[in-house]
Amino acid sequence: MALLDSQGRLFGKINLLDAGAGLLIFFVLAGIFLFPGRSGTSIAGIGVDKKTIEVDVIVLGLKSTDPKNLIKEGSKASFIVRNQSAGDVKIKKVTFLPRTAIAPQPNGTLQSKPDPRPEETYSVNMILTLEGEGQLTDSGPVVGGNKIKVGTPIELDGDLFNFKPSVIDVRVSS
Repeated sequence: MALLDSQGRLFGKINLLDAGAGLLIFFVLAGIFLFPGRSGTSIAGIGVDKKTIEVDVIVLGLKSTDPKNLIKEGSKASFIVRNQSAGDVKIKKVTFLPRTAIAPQPNGTLQSKPDPRPEETYSVNMILTLEGEGQLTDSGPVVGGNKIKVGTPIELDGDLFNFKPSVIDVRVSS
C-alpha cells in the first residue's frame, strides 16, 4: 500500500487538504485559548513609568440649567480619545468663565459687559483641568494608548453629562 494514492489521500483514507485545514483550525483555536491577547496592558507598556498627566480643556456654550452641580471638582469621568476609551480621569479643577458681550461706548471705545440676552443664562463656558495616568514618550504624553496634544478630539462622559471639549494645554507631572 502506497503512502499517497493518485487522489492525494494519505494511506487511502485521509485527504491531505482536509488534514491541513484541520491542523490550521486546531492551531488557531489553541492560540486563542492559550494566548488570549491583551488583558489591559500591552507588552510595550511593561516596565514603563506611569506619570500624572494634566489636561486643560475648554468647554464653550454648554447648555445646562445647573452646571455647577452637574460637573464637580473631584468627580470622575470617562476620557474618550479619538472615539476610543482611554480610562477614567479625575476632574481636578473647574473654572467658570463669565459670559460677556462687547458694548460700543459713545466715545468710540469698546467695553466688555455681562451678556444681557436671556437665552444665554443657560449657556456656560468653562475650563476643566483633568488628571489621569499616562506615559511620557519621545513624541509626547500618551493616555490609554492615544497621544494627547493640543487640538486632539476628546469626549468626556460622566454620570449626568457627555460633551466634546477642546484640549488647550497638556502638562506632565512626575
